[in-house]
Amino acid sequence: MASRRSTKSTARTDTDRPSPYAVELRGVRRTYGRGDAAVHALRGVDLALPRRSFTAVMGPSGSGKSTFLQCAAGLDRPTAGQVVLGGRDITGLSENHLTKLRRSRIGFVFQSFNLLPSLTVQQNVLLPQRLAGVRPDRRRAAELLGRVGLDGHGRRRPGQLSGGQQQRVAIARALITDPEVIFADEPTGALDTGTAREVLGLLRHAVDALGATVVMVTHDPVAASYADRVLFLADGELAGELADPEPTAVADRMVALTASTAGPGRLGAAA
Repeated sequence: MASRRSTKSTARTDTDRPSPYAVELRGVRRTYGRGDAAVHALRGVDLALPRRSFTAVMGPSGSGKSTFLQCAAGLDRPTAGQVVLGGRDITGLSENHLTKLRRSRIGFVFQSFNLLPSLTVQQNVLLPQRLAGVRPDRRRAAELLGRVGLDGHGRRRPGQLSGGQQQRVAIARALITDPEVIFADEPTGALDTGTAREVLGLLRHAVDALGATVVMVTHDPVAASYADRVLFLADGELAGELADPEPTAVADRMVALTASTAGPGRLGAAA
C-alpha cells in the first residue's frame, strides 16, 4: 500500500491560495422536511481536508454520504453551518455564483461517467472550460488524455470506448480546469475489478503527481484503501477515521458501524 502514496507534490504552488485546506465544513447541518417528518441527514459535521490529499468517505446506507458530497460540492445548501472551498466561504453565494464556481473550481467524477455521446473525447474533456467561458486549451486536453492513458483517442466518441476508458475521460475532464477539489461519487461502481483498480490508480496519480485534491464517496473497502485516510459517517455524524487504510481494517470498521446503527429487526437485513 505504501507504494500508492506520495507525501510530496510539486505540481502546484500556493502563492495565491493561503488556506492549507481544499474543503472545510464547519458545523454543517442538513435537514429535510419539518416537525416529526424531519430527516436530519447531517448533524453538525466539522472537518478540514488538506490540499493535495485523497480522502474516502464511507458509511452505512442512510449515513449521510451523498448529502455530505452535495453540500461540500455546492450542489446543495446546508441548513446551518459553513462550507469553505479553498479558503472562500461559499455558503451564502447565489445560485449563479455557485454554478460558475462549480464549473471552474470543482471537478466531478461520477459512477455513470456523464459523457456527452455526441461530442468527441477531446470535446468532452474541454466542456468545463467552454461552460466556464474560458478559451478551450486543446494542448492541455491532449496532455491530460495522455496522462490517463488515452493518447490518440481524442477524436473518438464515448460510445467507441470501454467503460474504463470512459471513466478515464471523465477524470481528464475533471482535471482540465485545475480545480480546488475533485469529488468522485462511487467512481468504480460500474467497472470490473481490474479496470476499477486502474481508475483508482489514476485518481491516486492525480493527487501525487498533479497536486489534485480528491474526495471520494465509496462503499468499497478496496477503493477506500487507495486514499490517505477514510472518514466514516453514521447517522449524519462523523464516526471516526482511519489513516493509511488497509482493505481489511476498513471492512471491519464498516461491519462495526453497520451493526451499531441497525435498529431492532434490521441487523439481519443489514448483514
